[in-house]
Amino acid sequence: MSDEQTSSPGPEPGGPGHGGPEPEEIRFFGTTWVHHDGGYGLRRAGAAVGSLTLAAAGAVVLRFAFQGLEIAAVGPFVGILVVAGFAVCSALAFRRTWDGFVRRPAPGARGGADTSAQGLMLIGFIGSLLAYFCRSLVEAPGEKRYRAEYAAARERHERRRGARTGNPAAKKPRSKKGR
Repeated sequence: MSDEQTSSPGPEPGGPGHGGPEPEEIRFFGTTWVHHDGGYGLRRAGAAVGSLTLAAAGAVVLRFAFQGLEIAAVGPFVGILVVAGFAVCSALAFRRTWDGFVRRPAPGARGGADTSAQGLMLIGFIGSLLAYFCRSLVEAPGEKRYRAEYAAARERHERRRGARTGNPAAKKPRSKKGR
């Protein structure tokens, strides 16, 4: 055994080291969402401020792009189409990101549907960043979903472990009816 393994604090009952389920890591939060420790509050504040800052920076970049269209004198119709396109894509990206925090995508959606929506998510990046900001005000983005999945996994583990308590070899054989 190495020094790193012996110097670590004792594992949590039912957690790592006891064969129980381990919580999934959330981007920027790791597993601090489980007990809200390890700078969880600061990480949430940082995620909220960072995503809002990136959304504002993205809006400035889009404004420069729109000014480029004005300089090119493409006409009001194209300008309206561009603004409407970004607004619709941002709204759809917001909804798609928000739904990802609430429920896990269907297994079949990982293939074709996810790759077809990449362009939409790229164009609507501001909506996605705003969804991340709004969720960071309440919890770590996706924490509710991960917490429910982790609690269900722990419950399943406890039921399986509870059903196997005792030494089955030490149990006495059942008596037969004829005795």
